[in-house]
Amino acid sequence: MKIIGKKVIIYSMLGLMQVGMFSSVAAAAPGPLHNNNSQRIAYLDRHDGHDNRDNDWRRQHDEKLKKEKERHEKEMKRYPFESKKHWHERQKHENERHERAIHDLIMEMRHR
Repeated sequence: MKIIGKKVIIYSMLGLMQVGMFSSVAAAAPGPLHNNNSQRIAYLDRHDGHDNRDNDWRRQHDEKLKKEKERHEKEMKRYPFESKKHWHERQKHENERHERAIHDLIMEMRHR
């Protein structure tokens, strides 16, 4: 019984080692084995016309995000005339508003 158990363990380890070697070879492979280059060219051609509009939209989105973060940073600072209690209340409301604004910007980007 001990000999059979040892053999099962050894063969299992050898099998796992082979699977590990083949998985690294598969990961290093350049792509699907039956890949047509014509499909890749058609894919690239299809997106060439949209790059400019996508880049403009992404730039505008990034600018909106940057402005929101700057506005939030400014609003989080304490005013000299403000009590700690009012400041903390304002911070709480500002954090909620900021989270909603960021969420809306992220959802806008996902639906794009």
